[in-house]
Amino acid sequence: MYRVVLIEDDPMVLEVNRQFVERVPGFEIVGTSSNGIDGIEKVRHLKPDLVILDIYMPGQNGTEVLQQIRNEQLGTDAIVITAANDIPTIKRMLQQGAVDYIMKPFKFERVQEALENYRTMKRRLGKESTLTQVELDQLLHGNEVEPISKAPSVSIQMDLPKGLQALTMNQVMLFLMQQTKSLSAEEVAEGVGLARVTARRYLEFLEKNKHVKLDLEYGGIGRPINRYVWTKENKRS
Repeated sequence: MYRVVLIEDDPMVLEVNRQFVERVPGFEIVGTSSNGIDGIEKVRHLKPDLVILDIYMPGQNGTEVLQQIRNEQLGTDAIVITAANDIPTIKRMLQQGAVDYIMKPFKFERVQEALENYRTMKRRLGKESTLTQVELDQLLHGNEVEPISKAPSVSIQMDLPKGLQALTMNQVMLFLMQQTKSLSAEEVAEGVGLARVTARRYLEFLEKNKHVKLDLEYGGIGRPINRYVWTKENKRS
C-alpha cells in the first residue's frame, strides 16, 4: 500500500480527493490537512509515500510546502491538484519534483491515471537495481517506447483510433496470447507495464473488434469485474 497525505483547504475538494484516492487499489489515506503549515507537520510525522496538495492555501501555500519537503529531504513524492494554471507556477512545481499536475475541475479518471502511473513508476524503480535506456524511456514517456527489434509482430491488421499506439497494441496482444485464463485490466496493465486506464482502452478496443472475449466476474458486493481472454480463433498456429 502507498501511504498518502492530502493537503487541501477546501473541505469539499478534500473529501472528493479522499474518495477518489480510496477508489484506486493500492493507496490509503493516512492523514489530511487544511493548510500548508499543518500539512508539512503531517508529512514529517507520518512519512507518507505521496502527498497530494493544493497550491492556494492559507499560511503556507503549496509551492512553499513542496519546497520545504525538498529542502528537508523528506523523501515524499508529490502530485499537485490545483486551480493554478499559470506557467510560472506549473514550472516551479515541476522543477521541485511534482510527479503529476492536475488542474481543477477534474474527473476521477484523471486522478486514477495519475495514481496508476505513479504506482507503475514506483514498482519499476523499486524492483530493479539498474535500468536500460529503453526501460527508462518507458517510464518517462508513458510506457509507449519499445524497440522494434524486441517486439514480435502480430499478423492482425487494424486501424487504431487516435491515442492508441501500434507498438503498445502489439505488446498487449502478445501478452494476452500467452495467457491461459482471462485477466482483468489491472492484471494486463501490470503484465505489460501500463497504467490501468491505458490498458483498459486497448482491451476495450480489442473486445469491440472481437479479438478478445469479455468475461464478467461476479464476486461480493459491488460491480462485476471485467476480465478479458484472447479468442481461440485468433490464436496463432
